[in-house]
Amino acid sequence: MRFAHVVGARPNFMKIAPIMSALREYANVEQSLVHTGQHYDAKMSRVFFDELRIPRPDIDLEIGSDRHGAQTGRMMIELERVLPELRPDCVVVVGDVNSTLAAALVAVKLGIPCAHVEAGLRSFDRSMPEEINRIVTDRVADVLLTPSADADHNLLEEGVPKAAIHRVGNVMIDTLLSHLERAKRRTTLEDLGVEPGSCALATLHRPSNVDDPVALESLLDTLEWIQERLPVILPVHPRTRKRLEEFSLLERTIAMPNLRLIEPLGYLDFLALTANAKLVLTDSGGLQEETTVLGIPCLTIRANTERPVTVSVGTNIVVGSDQEAIRHNIEEILEGRAKVGTIPDLWDGRASERAARVLVDYLTPG
Repeated sequence: MRFAHVVGARPNFMKIAPIMSALREYANVEQSLVHTGQHYDAKMSRVFFDELRIPRPDIDLEIGSDRHGAQTGRMMIELERVLPELRPDCVVVVGDVNSTLAAALVAVKLGIPCAHVEAGLRSFDRSMPEEINRIVTDRVADVLLTPSADADHNLLEEGVPKAAIHRVGNVMIDTLLSHLERAKRRTTLEDLGVEPGSCALATLHRPSNVDDPVALESLLDTLEWIQERLPVILPVHPRTRKRLEEFSLLERTIAMPNLRLIEPLGYLDFLALTANAKLVLTDSGGLQEETTVLGIPCLTIRANTERPVTVSVGTNIVVGSDQEAIRHNIEEILEGRAKVGTIPDLWDGRASERAARVLVDYLTPG
């Protein structure tokens, strides 16, 4: 049985790596990997293949960045060309990026079964491109592999047949747990000159936060307030750096004495930094999950989250862009009153094994 895995952006790599590894345990399975090139920068993409021990892509489409419609359309054109050459019995897509949507649509139009890993997540905010990608991918996919009970509920409410839904847990946590010890042996903290538990880690890249100069300047006000209380490490996403330059805010950012701007990190270095942070301030979905498992306080700078289990069970607090809420919660953390969470059900490092079994069973006659 042949599986074609399609990836394109940084979050995809952490999710596909353990699934490919689990499927290698089956003698009758062949796998191919297609990289759309949605993330093409070495620090945002290529380094992950080395660190996560993912085989080099069989096909690299090298699509690059573009407007959503143009990028997705170019991906679909190329995928429609290459997937028939691979002759997969099932196309596996992960997450909620444009590559995910493009591959799912092409697969179903070619009559190839599609499996969606991380299905059913909803922010209920249709202004987010990722929300549209999630909804459409789940609507056309044949096999829906979910990370949590809320995802099951969302799919059932949308009329998805129960037989198509398989809760396997969070495959990205498999990657975290299997690489955590390697990450801890890195010299990341020494290289940055910080002590364990002494700094805040911040990530910003969502359009709602960085594409609006007023919103971005407000967040810089918040970061300035935070860095007066503890050091802040900010790996700068290419999109964020571009906006800081466009809005003439880069000099102000660099001038903050306790705010450290660094280039995007590879997976292991970023995991080492996350695991040793005092707190995390982010608009990333994946970090909400990782901090929950690591027990690190997380403040999400968004109005909503598609991962509510990280709030109801984990260490995540959704604070939006409200400066008062952010400052209040940071003061609580610094005074020793951080939110204490637990690890969600099935986030145990074996989600990929369960996912592989579902995929193999789906293609097994009878």
